[in-house]
Amino acid sequence: MFVYLWGYLYSNFFRFWLKWILRLLTGKCELQRICGGSKEGSQRTLKIEYSLGLSKSKVLRHAIHVGEAEVEKCVMGIMKEKKINIQKDTGFKTSLQVCLLQISGYKKLYLEVENLRKVPYDSDNEEHEKQLIQLWNLLIPHENLKARITKQWCDIGFQGDDPKTDFRGMGMLGLVNLVYFSKHYTSEARQILSHSNHPKLGYSYAIVGINLTEMAYSLLKSGALKSHLYNLVPGLPQMEHFHQFYCYLVYEFDKFWFEEEPESIMHFNHYREKFHEKVKGLLLDYNQVLTLQNIKKP
Repeated sequence: MFVYLWGYLYSNFFRFWLKWILRLLTGKCELQRICGGSKEGSQRTLKIEYSLGLSKSKVLRHAIHVGEAEVEKCVMGIMKEKKINIQKDTGFKTSLQVCLLQISGYKKLYLEVENLRKVPYDSDNEEHEKQLIQLWNLLIPHENLKARITKQWCDIGFQGDDPKTDFRGMGMLGLVNLVYFSKHYTSEARQILSHSNHPKLGYSYAIVGINLTEMAYSLLKSGALKSHLYNLVPGLPQMEHFHQFYCYLVYEFDKFWFEEEPESIMHFNHYREKFHEKVKGLLLDYNQVLTLQNIKKP
């Protein structure tokens, strides 16, 4: 109750007066102080996003909703609104522009991911079928599928003889993630598939991969991926960056699973949630970047 009350009083009363005092002392508005005093990346962009969202100015509040094409015009509008002289603060325009591109880019990326998630797997779609066969060939290149519908799919961790039923929750996003990891990190994917066949600690590779797609998606949707993406991309994040984060999750979950040594696969949900909490904790670090490339650096 006290925390809620303090947050309300700070946002609605104390913050205004604190900003006013600091502007008198420094001669700069809050946005200028953030751009000049915060490290580029999530530390700066998250503060800018928070400041704009709480502003009493419609011009500033609108800034967190503009698209990529409007960013430059929006920055000029903010500078006019706040009476900022570009000659006296030459770096402000560039810094703010980068922040707004990251903010708008994050929202655009979420929409792209959501749209792909909503595309159901269609066995009559040639492109969908092609990607599914590609997944098999990447993981088990020396063994041919005997048929499209076959128990062989269980060898790479699907539940039955037709994988299309396993994509119902995440749609094509689940398949695209699995293919991306297998294509760009083939040796790691095959190694993890081998781990998943462990006689005691084994798990269903493809099913767990789709489950981790849901985890990546939920973290993106909740905004928890902002710190990671704002640090990773000095501009507009792309679908490629979401896929790279997924690869990190697959690689790290496999390590986590074998370190924890679960009693059986029946406890999967417990360990999945434990891993989820671990990742969310890492994402609270303003300086964090969670990619497989970073892990594999010598």
